[in-house]
Amino acid sequence: MELITEKIKKEQNSKYATNPLANDKELSKERIREIIAKRAAKEFKEGDVVTLGIGLPTAVANYVPEEKHVIFQSENGLLGVGKSQKGDTPDTRVINAGGGFVEAKYGACFYDSQMAFTMMRGGHIDATVLGALQVDEEGSLASWMIPGKMVPGMGGSMDLVVGAKKVIVAMEHLSKGAIKIVKKCNLPLTAYKEVDMIITERCVFEFKNGEMTLTEVNPMFTIEDIKNSVTAEFTISKNLKFMDV
Repeated sequence: MELITEKIKKEQNSKYATNPLANDKELSKERIREIIAKRAAKEFKEGDVVTLGIGLPTAVANYVPEEKHVIFQSENGLLGVGKSQKGDTPDTRVINAGGGFVEAKYGACFYDSQMAFTMMRGGHIDATVLGALQVDEEGSLASWMIPGKMVPGMGGSMDLVVGAKKVIVAMEHLSKGAIKIVKKCNLPLTAYKEVDMIITERCVFEFKNGEMTLTEVNPMFTIEDIKNSVTAEFTISKNLKFMDV
């Protein structure tokens, strides 16, 4: 493992020598969103049916290549979600679950919430991308409630994470400095041991065989940076690589 760490350090030093941002680890909100959404978009296979959660995950649809056939489903009742609408006069009749104006792809269909949740609960969703308040080292997820604060509701997240074949959490690494990737969630759970992957602006973790593994790291950050910004215990992949940022 030390050899892997040293190799990464050398490659990081080489990148830092030519990267003007190497010594500035502060990223804008827009840049963080872009890094995470672009990386998440790489997880889909040809023909996948994917449901995106509200907030940051809705941006993922903007980064799927046109030549790749991925069908996005929105829990408010749209199968065939396209990219965000551009211009000053969007068609306000077509929105995603977060209320953003989106395109409806050729062949798209609209339906009620009952059908949307039947698709999610029935195992018809190949992957879901959603945000989180916390994820722990066992792959458990807390995403819907902070005790003592207003709770708008859990939405479809509980149905999604249990029904989808692959669960990807796409979120900012920290929340106003607070650690989100933890040893054990202390917020009310959305689901127990259902997360397959975490994607943040700093790194990528995967869950396999009950183990949390660091598989990718943003070259702007070191392995020590990652260790110091989570409380979860994790292993480092033998094939650890840089995120394409």
